[in-house]
Amino acid sequence: MVRPATPLVSPLLALALSFVATGAVAADRKDPMADWKARMTDLDTRIKAAQSEAEQHGLQAQADQLLQACAQARGCDIAQLLPIYREASTARRGNPNDDNDNDDDGPDEMIDVAGEKTPAQATADKLLDERNRHFMDMVKMNPAVQAGIRRWLTDMRPSLMNSYENFQYLKSSMLPAFQSRGLSEALLFGIIAKESNGKVHVGSRVGAVGPLQFMPATGRRFGLGNDGSGFDTRYDPKMSAAAAAEYFSERYAELNNNIEMSLAAYNGGEGRALRVYQSTGGRSFWDADVYSQFPAETRDYVPMVIAAAWLYLHPREYGVRFPRVSDRPAQIKLEKPTTFNEMTICMGNARGTDGYLRALRNMNPRYSPDTWLAAGTVLNGTTAMSRAYNWNCTSGRRAELAHELTVANASAAIVRIGPLEPAQASAASAQIGESGLDATAQDPAARVQPVAAPKPAPPKQVAKAEPKKEKPKKVKMYRVARGDTLGRIADKHDCELKTLAKANGLRAPGYIVKPGSSIRLEGCGD
Repeated sequence: MVRPATPLVSPLLALALSFVATGAVAADRKDPMADWKARMTDLDTRIKAAQSEAEQHGLQAQADQLLQACAQARGCDIAQLLPIYREASTARRGNPNDDNDNDDDGPDEMIDVAGEKTPAQATADKLLDERNRHFMDMVKMNPAVQAGIRRWLTDMRPSLMNSYENFQYLKSSMLPAFQSRGLSEALLFGIIAKESNGKVHVGSRVGAVGPLQFMPATGRRFGLGNDGSGFDTRYDPKMSAAAAAEYFSERYAELNNNIEMSLAAYNGGEGRALRVYQSTGGRSFWDADVYSQFPAETRDYVPMVIAAAWLYLHPREYGVRFPRVSDRPAQIKLEKPTTFNEMTICMGNARGTDGYLRALRNMNPRYSPDTWLAAGTVLNGTTAMSRAYNWNCTSGRRAELAHELTVANASAAIVRIGPLEPAQASAASAQIGESGLDATAQDPAARVQPVAAPKPAPPKQVAKAEPKKEKPKKVKMYRVARGDTLGRIADKHDCELKTLAKANGLRAPGYIVKPGSSIRLEGCGD
């Protein structure tokens, strides 16, 4: 990893040295961290007791400086200061004078997950836990990763933001498996962002499904697949994360903890990755002889995952403000029959987010949006989602409107009053042609007065008119871009995958689409 050169004596190091010189540090030989912790604890106490926001800001700045000084001082273990520092930062976030995002949806606990309260000059890897620091130390920042960061911050920025929001809801069920094996939270986010954008139910053209896109055979190796009820556990966030953590532990062991090669194995096949690694004497993924032996998809995949992980750890450095998401787990017990669609309407959305449909589906992958769930059903959610449901969905006008919209049947809007006589039909058509308005629309009575049925006319020999041929509906076309798969195209345009494949003559399981080719968007929603 390339980092800018550090001056021989930085201002922060000077602060640390002066701190030592005045006897404020290392007074206790038994615990060299005692005075560092005492100073941070004192600042924590003063921040909590601050009488104004300005005083709180000033004290927080001192805590920031102390943490940064520790990061550059020999023998100071920053990990011992972080819990105290975070408590002080939490106290500052809890100030009633801070910005409040509550609205008429009821109390909504918003957690600042964007790192807004971390020291502006501190590098994120110095402030994160050991797993993330290890990840930052192991990966290499190079032009390929920088190009990936550029893509995430330009045309793929919406995908990055959606991935982040979805990940916050999935994190409580997926992260423990990675942490238990010493794997980075940022690595998990990077994989999810690249594989599925945090959408649990997506599938690829080659049959990989779920938030981490396990293939059927690989999934079975790690205990994923049909659980006997018809549900494929590759869609289960918790189980798929446990499988992925075990997979990466295996790859790390055989590839000498090489993150790039392990990612290449995840995307391009573990057999290929191991052969390349062994045949080249364990060279880096970025070595030309190694790099050239992987397909284009893998050469794109590895830096894109690392780029997303890097942005997850360094948002402020790149001007990224991730959405603020309340991610504290909670359960929602349904008080009456409902669907995810109905709940999404009545629950509304937290400010700056897209609503709760995706979160409900991600956290409860066994149910589809229009499945009617019985009263008493217990769903996974967050404290904010639980409050939104109890506040807006159990009773009241919002709940009534949501139910009306959910059960509304578009075909019920079409009414038939009775047949028109030929003369009336001709007159009505003429009026429409002259004025552009239906005469019956101008005179409601004309639509409701009964019309006498015409007398039957004697049969005549009339030549049968040939039925008019309806013009075929024009099907939209889509030009395949680099990195597209049929599964992603189907998901983007709300298509039925099998219908789309059949319309374009693509056969399972490959469904291969070539960049630059055009495909017919048949069976699609838009």
